[in-house]
Amino acid sequence: QVQPVESGGGSVQAGGSLRLSCVGPEYTYCYSDMEWYRQAPGKQREFVSGIDPNGVTSYSDSVKGRFTVSHGNATNRVNLQMNRLQPEDTAVYYCKSVMRCGSGGSGGTYTTWGQGTQVTVSS
Repeated sequence: QVQPVESGGGSVQAGGSLRLSCVGPEYTYCYSDMEWYRQAPGKQREFVSGIDPNGVTSYSDSVKGRFTVSHGNATNRVNLQMNRLQPEDTAVYYCKSVMRCGSGGSGGTYTTWGQGTQVTVSS
């Protein structure tokens, strides 16, 4: 596997919840920052949330307090729990892997994107 694979998108009414999952590339002696971005029609792609190999998380102001990012059973697996969804959350959600290999990234840094998964929130 050379690029992340997202799953879990769908349609929901405002106030509902969805859970997205992503499986990123996995190689020995490599560790990844896993990030979620989204792109709404006619808008630029924007950062949503991220988690580093140590579990340190970050969120955009627009989703803070509603979305939660977490690792699955490995650091290349990440989930995004989205609660209290609003119509403005409608977008294609992309998973991004920034994989660093070797000590201190001496083996290189590799950035890959998934194909995206659609999230639609109706009012």
